[in-house]
This record gives sequence, C-alpha cells and structure tokens, in this order.
Amino acid sequence: MTGGAQGIGKTIAEEFQKQGALICSIDKQPGVYFTGDLAQQDTLEKFAQKVITEYGHVDYLINNALPLMKGIDNCSYEEFNYALKVGVTAPFYLAKLFQPYFLKELPLSIFHLPVTA
Repeated sequence: MTGGAQGIGKTIAEEFQKQGALICSIDKQPGVYFTGDLAQQDTLEKFAQKVITEYGHVDYLINNALPLMKGIDNCSYEEFNYALKVGVTAPFYLAKLFQPYFLKELPLSIFHLPVTA
C-alpha cells in the first residue's frame, strides 16, 4: 500500500490487519513497513524487492498516497510533476513490478484511491 502512515491509508491498513492481512506500506513518513519517496524509481524498486523477498507474492495493491495538497494558483511546475510521479507514475510502476507476483488463484486486485484536498 502506498501512503499508509496516516489518515485514510492508516485506517485501511488497520482494517485489513484486523482481518489477518499482512500490510507492506510505503510512505515518506517513518513508522511503516518501508520509508521512502514514491517519486523515486529506485525507491519503488527497493520496496518491491523487499516485499517479494520477504513474502513471495502480492494479494492486493492499494494506491493511496496523497501526491499534493495545492491548488493551481499555488502549485509550481516542479510540484505538479512531483504529484504526477507520486499519483500516476508510482502506481503504474508498482503494478508493473508486482504483476508477476500477484496470486494466480485470486482475481487481480489493484485499488487506486485518488485522494486530494
């Protein structure tokens, strides 16, 4: 799961854990399974490798990270590109990295929660 350190992501993780799920969450904020910047390709690759090395498969991919909390008047070009990396590129790339490791007996489950403020 992306963005699991607080808010909706933390609540989703807690609810899945109540049902017995193991959650591998990545967030810029510490306190989750993997701390890192979703806008960085090498971070995504290291996260995926850690998940696969430790668990060997993925049941669900939940994209929940909040890319940006600014309106058009306050958002620079660089900030917008960062938001695209976190909100579009990272979910695409994680799906690509995990695709061979989704359990074959379960339907592919990728959830994208486009949360903005």
